[in-house]
Amino acid sequence: MTQEKVYKIALIPGDGIGPDIVTAACEVLDKAAGRFGFRLEYEELLAGGAALDASGEPLPQYTVEAAKGADAVMLGAVGGPKWDTLPTALRPEKALLGLRSSLGLFANLRPARMFPALVAQSPLRPEITAQGMDIMIVRELTGGIYFGEQGRSGRGEERKAYDTEAYSYPEIVRIARIAFGLAQGRNKQLTLVDKANILTTSQLWREVVKEIAPEYPDVQLDYLYVDNAAMQLVKRPYSFDVILTSNMFGDILSDEAAQITGSIGLLPSASLGLPGKPGMYEPIHGSAPDIAGQNKANPLATILSAAMLLRLSLGEEDAAAAIEDAVTKVLADGYRSPDLLAPGETAQEGMLLGTLEMTSAVLAAL
Repeated sequence: MTQEKVYKIALIPGDGIGPDIVTAACEVLDKAAGRFGFRLEYEELLAGGAALDASGEPLPQYTVEAAKGADAVMLGAVGGPKWDTLPTALRPEKALLGLRSSLGLFANLRPARMFPALVAQSPLRPEITAQGMDIMIVRELTGGIYFGEQGRSGRGEERKAYDTEAYSYPEIVRIARIAFGLAQGRNKQLTLVDKANILTTSQLWREVVKEIAPEYPDVQLDYLYVDNAAMQLVKRPYSFDVILTSNMFGDILSDEAAQITGSIGLLPSASLGLPGKPGMYEPIHGSAPDIAGQNKANPLATILSAAMLLRLSLGEEDAAAAIEDAVTKVLADGYRSPDLLAPGETAQEGMLLGTLEMTSAVLAAL
């Protein structure tokens, strides 16, 4: 008799709508697990504002150690106005940086897909969106200007400030290999986005990516300066496959791509590190504390993040694809959450769903 596969999932619901959407994702995960012959064991952990309220720190050490021992980590959202006046070191967002650092998560994967049923929601012209969009943005997560040396000096009109961007060969080559590998499993096209005409760090990025490109002869590699890439994303989003870029550029471009899809409430993400280490999966939207606990949050981004968890950390490709197909069907059937309505659009009677109802619709489709 074949032994049932069991995976350990660290759950960090976090703040605001985090518990609402993580609960929804777990229901979908359990349904997929039952259908495809495996089981998930969850351990709920504190981080962010919830951890501050309970323990006085945004990221308790127990949370870090438990996350390290899991097969994957699912995160809801952290932060909110309640904690905005705290010193920087105690802000809930510090939990995210701490988790990324502790788990060695250096690659942030943000897919941006145009669902056919939501073409009208995009701010782009229909003749552009009708051609579709399915982009994977691979953003370096632990280096660059966000983590470089910074400082301020002077007073009054003599004030100065600086932030330093630095990258090393190992930092670039490890994430480039992830991007090339993803491209091999998709449409075999990789675009490096940089500013190599100005920045020496970008010149190093281009050198390193060129050096390892021959290892992936089936992948077509091209390059765009970041300002041109931002323009081309709006002009021809359908032409991109995998985009590889640095921390700051990826932060900006992934939000642009998210808006092109029509709603940030649909965008999942994965943060990955070294092979064998747990990845972390979360929606890219915020904690929306104003609607927490009111059955108003769109759970689809978190449900799609759960699908990424199954595919990338657990190797359960069939279960992941089934969840994605279920979400596509729910949207094609006309079901909507409030954020998925175009300006001036109203949903048909019975088709505007809250968190619980949207989750039930996905479960039924699954």
